[in-house]
Amino acid sequence: MAGCTWGPRFCLLLLGCLWKLALAAVDYDDYEPNSTDDGQPHLSNGLCPRAIPGQEVWHNGTLFLTIPAASRLQLSSLLITLLLPSAYTAVFLVGLPLNGLALWVLATHVEKLPSTIFLMNLAAVDLLLGLLLPFKIAYYFLGNHWPFGEGMCRFTTAAFYGNMYGSMLLLACISVDRYLGIAHPFFARSCRSLAVATGTCSVVWVAAVLFVVPLTLRRQSFPLNGTVLTVCHDVLPHVQEAGYNYYYFLCLVACGFLAPLLTMVLSSSAMLRVLLGSGEKYATAIKLTVLVLSTVVAFYTPSNVLLLLHYAHSCSQHQGALYVAYIVSLALTTCNSCADPFVYYYVSEEFRAKVRARLFHRRKSSTVSLKTSKETLPLRSSHSLV
Repeated sequence: MAGCTWGPRFCLLLLGCLWKLALAAVDYDDYEPNSTDDGQPHLSNGLCPRAIPGQEVWHNGTLFLTIPAASRLQLSSLLITLLLPSAYTAVFLVGLPLNGLALWVLATHVEKLPSTIFLMNLAAVDLLLGLLLPFKIAYYFLGNHWPFGEGMCRFTTAAFYGNMYGSMLLLACISVDRYLGIAHPFFARSCRSLAVATGTCSVVWVAAVLFVVPLTLRRQSFPLNGTVLTVCHDVLPHVQEAGYNYYYFLCLVACGFLAPLLTMVLSSSAMLRVLLGSGEKYATAIKLTVLVLSTVVAFYTPSNVLLLLHYAHSCSQHQGALYVAYIVSLALTTCNSCADPFVYYYVSEEFRAKVRARLFHRRKSSTVSLKTSKETLPLRSSHSLV
């Protein structure tokens, strides 16, 4: 059982640097007037910003941010004010009912196994994302205007990033859980339990919260100088963006994306090696393993790669264009919440039958089991890797 505790310990070690950043965030919460020779924001060390850097301007005791005209045009483009919220709307309309139905069936009509616990938590995370999207939809449809107040801006921003990286951690846990069931079935019988799965998911939720604590401690919404708009997280003071955020987001990508992705790649590769050596009867399981890893790479990689590129290269005068690419990639990331139900739940024939039974109020005497062939190898008759 000692080997089963490495996951929580590893996560806690990774969170150490984020906790220090959270404590340091308090020192950056208040901003003082700052000016430059040309009135335009400059970044220290020539770093490329993740958000559009704004120049602080004070009017009657109120802090406004000023951005270049080119950046303002980027924010007011049809891509941001029409296509982006339309994409979020599609994700909301598809993901919310699918994940809500999946969570209901998993919680009430599926046999409680360690794999079920992980899937319930994944469905809950995706469902929470769907509940956040209406705020982002309204924000972008209003032309980057946030009417919901500073507190809601902080919460929505933090919850959005917490959902993204919490999902990555859960996907990595599911991948490791499947690897143990397939590659080490005898060890899995002693290691995989409801208590271990519940404890691991609890650590993931705590990690996701700690990941975004710094975002909740710092101001995220600012009125734009010369407009009636109040932006939320899209424009930040250049001192904050070039200093504190540089270390925070690099640490966030390393702990919340790169480490889970590496875990998934290693565990999926080991699973494929075992399945490929088991013959043609596991062809469906092999395809699903590849599909799971492919969807994660396709949906999560662009936004995190853009983050790394932005902070690793010197800036030119195309700050607005770079940030537009980043927020579009964030919309792509949310599409994973629509893919998860099909990849993890509805791919199972038994699960689909249970959903149909519940929707049409038909009673079944048997309980659906989304396990991997008695928690070891996938059954040939099942199209689920869980």
